[in-house]
Amino acid sequence: MKTSITNRRSLLVLLFILASWIIFMVFQNSAEFWTALKLSISLHQWDFIMKSSCPKVPLSPVVSPAETDLRIKEIMKKLDQLIPPRPFTHITTTTSAAHSRTTILNPRDTYCRGDQLDILLEVRDHLGRKKEYGGDFLRARMSSPALNAGASGKVTDFNNGTYLVSFTVFWAGQVSLSLLLIHPSEGASALWRARNQGYDKVIFTGRFANGSTHVSTDCAVVLNSSSELCQYLDAQDQEAFYCVRPQHMPCAALTHMQSKNKEVSYLNKQERMLFERSNMGREIMENFNTINVSNCNTAETVPVKKKCKLGMTSAVPSGHVWKDTWNPVSCNLTPIEMNKCLSGKVIYLMGDSTIRQWMEYFKKNINTLKSVDLHEFGKLQRQLVVDLDRNIIIQWQKHGYPLIGSLTYSVKEIEYIARAIDITGGDKNTVIVISLGQHFRPFPIDVFIRRAINVHKAVQRLFLRSPDTVVIIKAENTREMYTDVERFSDFHGYIQNLVMKDIFHDLNVGIIDAWDITIAYGTNNVHPPVSVVRNQINILLNYIC
Repeated sequence: MKTSITNRRSLLVLLFILASWIIFMVFQNSAEFWTALKLSISLHQWDFIMKSSCPKVPLSPVVSPAETDLRIKEIMKKLDQLIPPRPFTHITTTTSAAHSRTTILNPRDTYCRGDQLDILLEVRDHLGRKKEYGGDFLRARMSSPALNAGASGKVTDFNNGTYLVSFTVFWAGQVSLSLLLIHPSEGASALWRARNQGYDKVIFTGRFANGSTHVSTDCAVVLNSSSELCQYLDAQDQEAFYCVRPQHMPCAALTHMQSKNKEVSYLNKQERMLFERSNMGREIMENFNTINVSNCNTAETVPVKKKCKLGMTSAVPSGHVWKDTWNPVSCNLTPIEMNKCLSGKVIYLMGDSTIRQWMEYFKKNINTLKSVDLHEFGKLQRQLVVDLDRNIIIQWQKHGYPLIGSLTYSVKEIEYIARAIDITGGDKNTVIVISLGQHFRPFPIDVFIRRAINVHKAVQRLFLRSPDTVVIIKAENTREMYTDVERFSDFHGYIQNLVMKDIFHDLNVGIIDAWDITIAYGTNNVHPPVSVVRNQINILLNYIC
């Protein structure tokens, strides 16, 4: 037996299974069984494009705080170069979807399935003048609603006001093309500046309890206050969260948290006009006709793709949806029986509510899973389900601060993902799925970069002691386009997606490109429909079985 099995978490898992089986033998066929099982057991587009997900250099998880700070500065420098300041005096000088021009290169009456269709985009301002720089936040998509088919397009920015938009024609039929100007370059630049100016776009309220006394105070990632503060510090990774210390109460008395948006903006009046609904998500190809795609009866043999596995390099686009099923470009997904695949597996889902959707999917689609009451509080409470016959254990837990929620949630058991990984033994039957991003969008990018680096270091340490452990990174979903743009725009998510790819490119982890999948589906919903979740989980099953 591996030494790692004896660590704290794996030991708890084994004790849990053993205790549960004993209870089952004693109470089998008895209504008392599941009552007895409710045990309070605690289980715990530049250089960012990945060249390879397989480790090419020795793992070196011992990284000093100074080295982490240097890495953060390096990444931020690249991002600042990617998103330079674009000041403007009037909205008429910003990019206009209506005045921009598109030209199909080498147009055809009919395209063959598998062809590439290229469009040259020349952006212009509202006065019809050609722009001389790039940086517009564009979203290209092709779709055939009757076929439940969709795919993203690849946008290449030449940084001179022209773009190449490339579509791979994946299926036959009538295909519609869309090119949305989500934000002009001036708007993207304004969002980038505003994001990194303040930590106070979201207000946190912490609740302290001491006996029958309850007191609430202000909390934040960075708290500007002359009052005495409680610092909740992760000493190993130097991540901290702060609350104003209540009088006559210790810092350890913090029990619950909630948040709300603060009425503050770091955009000026002129910039805010760019984020009015009428100026966002404008269609550039509004009068564009559908294209005809044929199978062309080609005699060529379609190359057989390998089964999807960890470490594969992702293409752009990474795949397409057809008949409501996701089809990756670089590998093949096969239908997998979920019950059989998950037998003997311990699955840890760590992150936000978009990965909690996976837990809900598992519970609804594996009827042998039984929920274990961990005696926690609120919607963000940790969830644990088990199937003792098949030896399946699945747990979801929220990530650490910042965690945005208007509903009150308990922080008694809150834990940074890096610490949760550090107490996971890991083996070939252990799977960790990590989803970070949505709750970080309102905060300066250094908060997210530091968290991603710290999780990366924890995964490195895990691979040293248990190299067979499967680790999956689920990218962010796209979300509602017009809601609370300064805090939650998909532009912030796009940048974070680049950061994650850059930081994790050297590890043999699986990537579930939820960003590309949700664009292909055209969901614009932070919690996409069940069909999207089903396809994301099917990628997971192919990675582990």
